Amino acid sequence: MSKTIPYDRNQPYNQLPLLPPPDNKIITIEIMQAVNKANKALAELKGLAKKLPNQSMLVNTIALREAKASTEIENIFTTDDELYRALSGNEIGLKGNAKEVLRYRQALWKGYSTIKTTGTFETGLLIKIYQEIKEINDGIRPPQVQTTIKKRGSGLLTGTVVYTPPRGTKVIEEKLDNLIEYLNDDKKYSYDPLIKMAVSHYQFEAIHPFRDGNGRAGRVLSILLMIQKKLLDVPILYLSVYIIENKDDYYTFLNNVTTRRNWKEWIIYMLKAVEETATYTISKVDEIDQLFQNTYKLVTGKLPHIRKEIVEKIFEQPYIKPKALQDQNLKSLNTAKKYLGEMEKLGILASKKVGKEIIYLNIDLFNLLSET
Repeated sequence: MSKTIPYDRNQPYNQLPLLPPPDNKIITIEIMQAVNKANKALAELKGLAKKLPNQSMLVNTIALREAKASTEIENIFTTDDELYRALSGNEIGLKGNAKEVLRYRQALWKGYSTIKTTGTFETGLLIKIYQEIKEINDGIRPPQVQTTIKKRGSGLLTGTVVYTPPRGTKVIEEKLDNLIEYLNDDKKYSYDPLIKMAVSHYQFEAIHPFRDGNGRAGRVLSILLMIQKKLLDVPILYLSVYIIENKDDYYTFLNNVTTRRNWKEWIIYMLKAVEETATYTISKVDEIDQLFQNTYKLVTGKLPHIRKEIVEKIFEQPYIKPKALQDQNLKSLNTAKKYLGEMEKLGILASKKVGKEIIYLNIDLFNLLSET
């Protein structure tokens, strides 16, 4: 058993060790076995997604589920119906839990776009992700903010301090600079990308660089790292569901790295999260694709004038409004309404009135995504 290291949870952890951890802490037989299983599942998911005619059908729907789950970890809940209806409507002026979820999704997309363009992480990117999540112009946590992490849940110890992150702008910047170098430099830090993902997730949470939203920003970072390292082409790995179902272990293993430098359990936990959620997502991708193929076959037989691109559009998210169908090939709003109405008569869609607008629900896609 690892020994407890000198650490006072009530004092800022300015002595948080820089990366990388010692090799003997992060490269063991058990960890490498878990790495192989996780990489195999990711490779299968990546290959399956490539076979789809339009990956955007999956990216929006699965990314949205990830956004909802990630915010649930922060105890921000929203119903599926509320979420999808909000997404299909006007996001301006949106309030409450649905807005929190949508901002997470927007942060994920902005981060994804940046990583695909630049190929590198920067502190500025992390700040932009945080700002998008919280809809704020704030930056790195200033020294006067007395941030502490307290025990959640119920019981006698609820509300007690379990961790105090580093304090002071220069200290935080030093830790972030080291983290960014660790993420980007694969020659100096030549570890398997999934080990980097697990280690960097802990380090980001331990640095806790922002006033709020660090958990969500950290989960975006983990997804983007898999994109940067080309383990995935698009952000379709649904990591947060595993963390929700194993939340106690998540916080326990995080704390054990801090207090005992016990990296093994934490890394294996994160690798198991990748393996299981990749397997889950493979089944979900297959179900969505099968549903799309069946729907397209029905539309082709009954409504041959409706193009494949239109059917793909109703699979980008469960709710859609007529305006979303309009493009350079379908300029008429009336035609869009007609197509959606025709698909409603086939039992594919169901219309709902939201405010002054009529929106359409892809019934089977909604049910599929609502399943855990």
